[in-house]
Amino acid sequence: MASPMSAGRFLAVLRAEGATVAEVGDWEHHNRNHVGPWGPVHGVMIHHTVTQGAERTVELCRVGRPDLPGPLCHGVVTKNGTVHLVGYGRANHAGLGDDDVLRAVIAERALPPDNEANTDGNRHFYGFECENLGDGEDPWPQRQLAAIERAAAAVCRQHGWTERSVIGHLEWQPGKIDPRGFTMAWLRERIRDRLQQTAGPALPLGSG
Repeated sequence: MASPMSAGRFLAVLRAEGATVAEVGDWEHHNRNHVGPWGPVHGVMIHHTVTQGAERTVELCRVGRPDLPGPLCHGVVTKNGTVHLVGYGRANHAGLGDDDVLRAVIAERALPPDNEANTDGNRHFYGFECENLGDGEDPWPQRQLAAIERAAAAVCRQHGWTERSVIGHLEWQPGKIDPRGFTMAWLRERIRDRLQQTAGPALPLGSG
């Protein structure tokens, strides 16, 4: 359990981890906090967008859809490996998911099957949307995968979490398939290896 980082610290830890970051508009104050709480935070959730084109994808995640207002995540990882920050605070990305999964994330243990949608995930997870059609054929460039790894590891490093605090949308909400094209077990292995490195230390309290 942790209080969310400030927006400034979120930006700083991403850059400290080596991520290429683009700030989009007034992202620090763009959120859905007026409809519900943001925090305590327990982990990081990874998604795919079912879109093509970086500009279109970033704008969609910032503004949202008629049936789902933005922001739809905190960061959008495009195919060129850039993390575009589109919002900070409560975001419409996780939706309702399984309380047993949340307990497993908090305890950093193996995830149970997600068979319920009874818990507000938007309150508890940082979210990264990743540009991909999600059809199992659209490629994942290595620079994009490296950026996803860096972004998730940055958040985990700052909060003192292990790779087990990173989950996919498909592990949270029944019926979801994202991200598709790599496995979360594979991504968590990459994040685990990065967190064991000495580069990108957590910033001291009071910074950011």
